[in-house]
Amino acid sequence: MSQNTSSAVMQQRREPHDSLDDFPTQPWATRALCEHVLNGRNLKGRTVWEPACNRGHMSGPLDEYFGAVWASDIHDYGTPRAFQHDFLFPVLPISEQPDWIISNPPFRLAEQFIARACEVASEGVAMIVRTSFLEGVGRYQNLFSKNPPSLVAQFSERVPMVKGRLTATGSTATSYCWLVWINGEEGTRLNWIPPCRKKLERSHDYAPGEVVA
Repeated sequence: MSQNTSSAVMQQRREPHDSLDDFPTQPWATRALCEHVLNGRNLKGRTVWEPACNRGHMSGPLDEYFGAVWASDIHDYGTPRAFQHDFLFPVLPISEQPDWIISNPPFRLAEQFIARACEVASEGVAMIVRTSFLEGVGRYQNLFSKNPPSLVAQFSERVPMVKGRLTATGSTATSYCWLVWINGEEGTRLNWIPPCRKKLERSHDYAPGEVVA
């Protein structure tokens, strides 16, 4: 049997050690978190920090739901209102403890990002990761056996993330989910995010000339 070498199947998120891991998050995927996973939590009365904000494709949608949004990244992408900061540095660069930390963490640092976020956020943490992130003996021993998420929210649709750019027409063979830790909640629930891309996409999410289907 010949190997399937289509770009969608072969594209894998494996980055060099010093890579910025530049895979912008689809804005509709963040809206899906707020509307289908965190709904009913009075987000307008909460603060949120996005510590790997890239070009603002996640912090922008978060601003539609939360009362206040802080955005930072280790690299300066020129994102308006964002500041440059290494999230794993032990000193907080913001004036108060955020209620939530929500992000698309660098893949090779995801475990460290989750541990740091759970230390800092007063209410909860949400991280979008590949569904395969749930696998692995080492990750189970180091993370999930000690600090399992309160909720695994699996996308029923694919969330195309393309290296270095946001596109309305990209495809992917990679499955994603939101992992959510809520302070004070024990046990892990599994939910599915229903098909919602068409409802939650906005024409202003993409560069001029990108057409929303």
